[in-house]
Amino acid sequence: MDWKIELILVPVTDVDRAKEFYERIGFHADHDQVPFDGLRFVQMTPPGSACSIAFGTGLGIDLEPGRQNTIQVVVPDADEALAQLRAAGAEASGVDEQAWGRFVTFDDPDGNSWTLQELPKRD
Repeated sequence: MDWKIELILVPVTDVDRAKEFYERIGFHADHDQVPFDGLRFVQMTPPGSACSIAFGTGLGIDLEPGRQNTIQVVVPDADEALAQLRAAGAEASGVDEQAWGRFVTFDDPDGNSWTLQELPKRD
């Protein structure tokens, strides 16, 4: 039996600002629904990913905005990812070279931190 992670909740203070930011850096807006008063559900997916993120209002997220710092995304090219983020106006760190990969980090408008990893070449 396969177990697949398909949705990660990200706490934000301003849903519209977060949605605009993630769209600007290339995420696809899958859903933006208000099924009833007090609940807004936004789901967005990074390009090529099988896993999406969700944020909104009334979702019962216990994590404070800006405290999500555990998401790591694999990218084929760290330099290209860095260039894409900067071209979209996102502040991103330079490429950090490690034996286990090349890393780029950036924060969303609330301070939630993301790590992008280019995996090391395998023989």
